[in-house]
Amino acid sequence: MAIPKFEMPSGSINVLSTPTEFYETLKAKILAAKTRVFLATLYIGKSENELIETLKQALAKNPELQVYVLSDALRGTREAPAAPCSASLLAPLVEQFGSDRVHLQMYHTPALHGLRNKVIPKRFNEGWGLQHMKLYGFDDEIILSGANLSKDYFTNRQDRYILFKSGPLTNYYFRIHRAVAQLSYTVVPVSKEKTPVDNRPIGEKIKTFLVKKLVPKQPEPTFTLEWTQGVYFPDPINSPDQFIQKSTEILTPLLKSSTTFKTVKDRTEDCPTIVYPISQFSPLLQNKDTSTEFPVISRILSMLGSNSFNWTFTAGYFNIHPEYKAKLLRSSPPDATVITASPKANGFYLSKGVSGLLPDAYSLLASQFLAEVEKTQNERHHNSSIKLVEWEKGTVSTPGGWSFHAKGIWVSPPKSAKDQGAEVPLPCITVVGSSNYTRRSYVHDLESNALIVTRDPELQTQLKHEVDNLLKNTGKPMTLAQYEERKPTPVLKALTWILGEKL
Repeated sequence: MAIPKFEMPSGSINVLSTPTEFYETLKAKILAAKTRVFLATLYIGKSENELIETLKQALAKNPELQVYVLSDALRGTREAPAAPCSASLLAPLVEQFGSDRVHLQMYHTPALHGLRNKVIPKRFNEGWGLQHMKLYGFDDEIILSGANLSKDYFTNRQDRYILFKSGPLTNYYFRIHRAVAQLSYTVVPVSKEKTPVDNRPIGEKIKTFLVKKLVPKQPEPTFTLEWTQGVYFPDPINSPDQFIQKSTEILTPLLKSSTTFKTVKDRTEDCPTIVYPISQFSPLLQNKDTSTEFPVISRILSMLGSNSFNWTFTAGYFNIHPEYKAKLLRSSPPDATVITASPKANGFYLSKGVSGLLPDAYSLLASQFLAEVEKTQNERHHNSSIKLVEWEKGTVSTPGGWSFHAKGIWVSPPKSAKDQGAEVPLPCITVVGSSNYTRRSYVHDLESNALIVTRDPELQTQLKHEVDNLLKNTGKPMTLAQYEERKPTPVLKALTWILGEKL
């Protein structure tokens, strides 16, 4: 498959470990940026005033700086106009610094149009697709992550974050960012005009005053979403088919390229690491197979079945795509671990309504995977080395409690004959980014990730520490007996079927 690749020297990739390290790095890089800051995220938390202030400081101190923010129109405006949302937090930046320096776009899925766009309530409408990429770029550096920009991701929600120091690689993801922004609505602030002098008779003024007191005041909108691409550029809500035709023309050249970039000035310098950007833009492509993430990861997982590679797989919401699951089950690794969130580390734990059932539903999906591991073991008449462990650090939404949102794959080479009895070799492959590896990721959402292949001992050690950091909050491997003690109800089984088959 023709995809771009970037050759990277030693020292150009840093693995971050904690939410605090991610947040402090994010703010420091924004403040140090000279020419551009570009952020792609699902949403910005409604209380992230410090992050907005950081962007404001960076713009104020550097007149040459351009800021580009891409988020999702459904998730990023959900609370409006009654409460702050991503759009209302960001719009004042445009008012203060101008639309020529601050560029705010929100993606709206073309799958949600016509009558369904009018009648489906907020929160439920997000099931039709979201802008899910997590790209955080500053000049010639970029952080790829699965984390959104909100308080929990900065304090007590474990994710992954890898910093790349490379102008060519950052430029590539910037082109991805701007291409999707070109296919999105623009956030336009609503100007607050001065109240004109009221010269009406005193009786009329009293009447107006009483009406305002008796009738609940509706919040005034602070922004609008406008299609600024012109009448000849189809929009996703009114002309979804034509919009997808246009988006295919824009995105396909970015995804399909065999160009090799060497990210050093001295072409003879050794580059022990190769980074392959892989993205999933199925909702925007006429030919869904044009996307690069699914086929690339499928090929990696197929490799596991034909060789004795060691691997670790994790997803915050364990609902692995059936094809991926089948490939993992066919592998015969000397050492393999699946990390999933304990129900108490799931962000939906104890939430109200149907969403409160989700932690147990994901737990049931994990138990079904473990049952398939044991079934495969019995059919092959050998002891499987695939272990499933749950990540837990306190109880989410309680003091000291964390949630788990990390997702990724790490692959280590097989032990050589002389290595028998030694520790598992260091990882040489990893995948990092926004994807949850579910059906939804490959059908409804926009995802952007990176495949890293390395023989750099320093980077391999960082990747090993990353896995160890996740494993330190896991217990002993789970058993089917432990899952059976959770006693799933018929309602939970039905919800789990929906998750497994549809999302």
